[in-house]
Amino acid sequence: MGDDGDEGDAGRGGRGAEQPDAAAQGGDAAQDDDAAQDDDRWLVVEGRRWRRADPALPADMVERLKSHLGRGRSGVGAAKRRGDDAAVAEARTRVGFAKHGLGERGPRWWDEPEEARLQRAREALSDLDALDESGS
Repeated sequence: MGDDGDEGDAGRGGRGAEQPDAAAQGGDAAQDDDAAQDDDRWLVVEGRRWRRADPALPADMVERLKSHLGRGRSGVGAAKRRGDDAAVAEARTRVGFAKHGLGERGPRWWDEPEEARLQRAREALSDLDALDESGS
C-alpha cells in the first residue's frame, strides 16, 4: 500500500492514531476487561490505536463505503504522482467522507445511538454519490 496522505491510516503516524492506554496494553483483571472492549473499537498496529469501522453498519453499506475509500486512496496516490494538488484535495475529500461514514473519523460510534450512526453513514454515501455525479 503506497503513501496516499490519508492521515487516518495505520502505520503512517497520522492524526487519526491514538496512543494506546494501559487498557490496550493489558495488565490487571480490570484492565483486561477494558482491553477486550477496546478490541471491538480499536485496531492496535505497532503500538498505535486506529479506530475500527462501526460494526452496526449493514454489510452492503460497508462495502459501498470501502469502495469509495479505496477509490479515494487510489486517487490521492495518482494525483500526487501527477503533481495535481487540486485532485489530491478532491480525492482526500472522498477518503474523508468514506472514513466518517464508516465511523473511523468523527464522533466515536460507540458513544452514539445506532440510528445516528446509520444516518451518518447514509449521509456520507449521499455525499460520496454526489461527488460521482459532479465528476470529482
